[in-house]
Amino acid sequence: MPAPVLIIQTGDANPALKTNYGGYADQIGCAAGLCHTEIEVVTVYEGQRPSCPRSYRAVFITGSPAMVTDKEDWSERTAEWIRAAAELDTPMFGICYGHQLLTHAFGGEVGYNPAGRAAGTMHVKTLDCCRQDELLGVLPPEFPAHMLHMQSVLRPAKDAIVMARSPMDPHHVIKHKHNVYSTQFHPEFSPEFVRAHLHYYTDIYRGCGIDAQALCEKVCETPQSTGLLRRFLELYARH
Repeated sequence: MPAPVLIIQTGDANPALKTNYGGYADQIGCAAGLCHTEIEVVTVYEGQRPSCPRSYRAVFITGSPAMVTDKEDWSERTAEWIRAAAELDTPMFGICYGHQLLTHAFGGEVGYNPAGRAAGTMHVKTLDCCRQDELLGVLPPEFPAHMLHMQSVLRPAKDAIVMARSPMDPHHVIKHKHNVYSTQFHPEFSPEFVRAHLHYYTDIYRGCGIDAQALCEKVCETPQSTGLLRRFLELYARH
């Protein structure tokens, strides 16, 4: 049996959303075309620790309600593991918190997004460097993607390459190494989950000056962003 794909779970959806749509790890596994027997989920935010990076074909790092800047013990330990995994040429793909944690692990800067809280479906624009990229070259110049975050990458790590931007974030997609990528957007989320999230937290968004209902009306399918997870495994997962 081949080695599993590791999903480093850094947080999860609230119980109501999780019951109806699955947790973050479930959604990543589904979007990546993986069955449960191909996945090992490690809930680092609950104190679990992954095995040696050589034990895995590839790694996904989830989003989280936590903040990278809080530098919680479990998060800093995971950053250390990420650095070790990179040294061993482990393929990794970070999403939202995972995007920020990879940046933090490699020496970049993360903080609250100066443009404010991002939610719903927005359009991401690729940069010229995407056109020849093995993973991202299939993307059109502009595509829709789901976003739910308050923090973002403020300064990428030294050797990172910014591959795409959004209206609220100039560092929305980053290539950290030849087989290490990350996105601030959520390729794993379905439109139904995003709408349910916006409805559930309507009052919180209202307090931030955000009209959740108006955002719900703009939520749409995001096939280009979702397709990146399967393509990442096809290109980089160890055999």
